[in-house]
Amino acid sequence: MQTALDRLNIWMTEVPVKFGGLSEQEISERPQPHKWSRKEILGHLCDSALNNLQRFVRAQYEEQPNTIIKYDQDQWVRLMDYQELPFEHILSFWVSLNKQIAAVWGRTPENQLTNGFLLSEEQTVTLQWLIDDYVDHMEHHLNQIFGTK
Repeated sequence: MQTALDRLNIWMTEVPVKFGGLSEQEISERPQPHKWSRKEILGHLCDSALNNLQRFVRAQYEEQPNTIIKYDQDQWVRLMDYQELPFEHILSFWVSLNKQIAAVWGRTPENQLTNGFLLSEEQTVTLQWLIDDYVDHMEHHLNQIFGTK
């Protein structure tokens, strides 16, 4: 848990700085007509935070194993209309959501980390796995945005 929390905290500090080096055109430009802009990718990470935050909370009080409620990421990005929102709004939303996630993780008792989620009929994962996957997914998309790795 601490490693994931440390990684999340580093990104919450670095992301606003890294975006500060990009122009509005770079942030808003779509590489292809049906591909997300950097702005929309960050919006997708807000959607991920919204959906995962409730998972991180529910895992601590609902009957085990929990069921993962899936969401259509393309519909969320389209309906949230990140491409048209002011970038500062999206960035502050992302930071705020991740501060809340960090707060929830920081208060999660160690014995709750083994609580299970049904990922599919064949696979059950733990809360710790979901936490690690959340940060891995976030880093994958941040690497897309900033052209690293």
